[in-house]
Amino acid sequence: MPIPMSIVDAFTDTAFAGNPAGVCILDEDRDTQWMQLVAREMNHPETAFLLPRADHVALRWFTPAVEVDLCGHATLGSAHILWETGRMQPAETIRFRTRSGVLTATREGEWIRLDFPALTPERTDVPPGLADVLGAKIVSAAKSRFDLLIELESEAAVRELTPDLGLLVQQPYRGVIVTAQAANDEHYDCVSRFFAPKVGVNEDPVTGSAHCVLGPFWGERLGRQSLIGYQASARGGIIKMELAGERIILAGKAVTTLTGNLVATDPTTQ
Repeated sequence: MPIPMSIVDAFTDTAFAGNPAGVCILDEDRDTQWMQLVAREMNHPETAFLLPRADHVALRWFTPAVEVDLCGHATLGSAHILWETGRMQPAETIRFRTRSGVLTATREGEWIRLDFPALTPERTDVPPGLADVLGAKIVSAAKSRFDLLIELESEAAVRELTPDLGLLVQQPYRGVIVTAQAANDEHYDCVSRFFAPKVGVNEDPVTGSAHCVLGPFWGERLGRQSLIGYQASARGGIIKMELAGERIILAGKAVTTLTGNLVATDPTTQ
């Protein structure tokens, strides 16, 4: 039986920008291997698999290579599709059950607000040779539950970065976030990029989970509870951040670019 499948561009209000996510809505639980094969077929940074229940929506995220514990843009894309298709009412709060606990999504005009865990950065030494791998001067380093966060000296340095991905994959982290304070804070407070070749994503266009650590990092630096981040990938995207103790509210917009059905549902046919 066909399974509804969509592609959503997240953290943008413009098609073909932001971060594309596959959103697959299931009517029954599916095998992990099958979900991984579908994610590989979709070949987006993340594909989300949703299984609506009476009081929550079960949600899992897969890159083309592995299942991950936390993903912002595919969660935002999932909420967008649930509201857009009428499976959830506009004023209804969506409760996602995930490998990172219960995450909620609410609507505020065109913005979707995600209640995520804040990942407090812990200062760490710069790994030997990383400056050469990145090809940039490193100001400071910190680590979170998932990633290594590297501060560079300027927004221009972040935008111009061309890291050696073959060497970057050797770092013992899910991914490496590079960031700097915005050169002109009229529109946003910080810029970032995110590289995760270890999990099959060389550069992620706009990374919600990275902003779970960028929010606390720049909130402390700038003395702010509310910030706006710009992820300076080729596609680009905007994320609003509101610090709330051990939680962080990530807000963004989304655009559906494709809807259809998945018809090859048997993993033995792959």
